[in-house]
Amino acid sequence: MPSRLVPDIVVGRLPLYLRALSEMADEGKEITSSQELGERLGISSAQIRKDLSQFGEFGKQGTGYNIEYLASQLRRILKVDRIWEIALVGVGDLGRALAHYAGFLDRGFRIVALFDNDPAKVGTKVGDYVVQDIDNMVEDIRRRGIRVAMLAVPASVAQESAESLVEAGVQAILCYAPTSISVPEGVRVEYIDPVVHLQHMTYYLP
Repeated sequence: MPSRLVPDIVVGRLPLYLRALSEMADEGKEITSSQELGERLGISSAQIRKDLSQFGEFGKQGTGYNIEYLASQLRRILKVDRIWEIALVGVGDLGRALAHYAGFLDRGFRIVALFDNDPAKVGTKVGDYVVQDIDNMVEDIRRRGIRVAMLAVPASVAQESAESLVEAGVQAILCYAPTSISVPEGVRVEYIDPVVHLQHMTYYLP
């Protein structure tokens, strides 16, 4: 079934299933069930079965799911059975932490280009890469054919930076800036704002 017909909320749960399966594989498990997955993730087994059925049949009643096979199928569905190159815009404290994070590569992603507008940072090395001037970003991303980017810039320049990324051909942006950005139809944006999640949690505190 084409992914555009699958509810986005279902697609959003697939990475959670894949993460749990990877953890199980690391524990030496070979077979799991929707019940076991549900207990790990706090999601009902019926919901898991319903979600997976959107993409085909991956297990057999009474025998469960082969972990390696199901994980490989989810990687294929999510298109992380390959390595996606990422451009990182903004090399402040957060950007540097992202650039050094080792957990991207084994899950389908590799940061390959860093950009900033601070002359003191341009030309310096972060990890294996030299920080490039943001003025060269559109040309460099376009030349490399990069389609995924992370924005770790202040809110005041997030929209401008996003527009440059779209001009460069980027089609997916993970935005850490504490604001919302406007992009053309066909460009996917996801947001990570820790304060929003903290404020969500504090509502429930006594």
